Amino acid sequence: MKKLWELYASFFRIGILTIGGGLAMLPMLKREVVDKYHWINEEEMMDIYAIGQCTPGIIAVNTATYIGYLQGGILGGTIATLGEVSPSLIIIILIASVLRQYMDNAVLLHAFAGIRIAVCAMMLDTVLLMIRKGVKNVLGVLLFFGALILATFTPVPLPVIVILAGAVGVIAFRLRKKEGGMKS
Repeated sequence: MKKLWELYASFFRIGILTIGGGLAMLPMLKREVVDKYHWINEEEMMDIYAIGQCTPGIIAVNTATYIGYLQGGILGGTIATLGEVSPSLIIIILIASVLRQYMDNAVLLHAFAGIRIAVCAMMLDTVLLMIRKGVKNVLGVLLFFGALILATFTPVPLPVIVILAGAVGVIAFRLRKKEGGMKS
């Protein structure tokens, strides 16, 4: 029961502080599930996030569900998912009932502009951490720049880019394994 509460509370905190989409959740996700509870390590976090991005649905929900499932089975996945979506539901209900009358308020508009900038800084920090942890060799550098070019300059969907990069990684692994086997 304690772990289920920790799952709910942890993903509630992530959900309430994640402003700006799935990538914005990474700093909080790392703090909660890697640093605080040690449910997964950083490499697993990046893998789970990549899987969450490739599967249909909201990245934050997919990630919460997967980590919750790892920690507590189907019930853990359900509880973590509820923790992730609860803040959004509460905030949307509050905003819908109150914000309309303040949408033209200059202070509020500037506050949202400042929040967007802070979210960008947090996302950049996490992306740089992911690059340092994930790009470990020449193949990683090539995959990174290839994915960056495809994502930035082509209409190729992000899940396709992730799947392609995964396929290249598997092929490279098999080739290295084959070369290693031939030398023995």
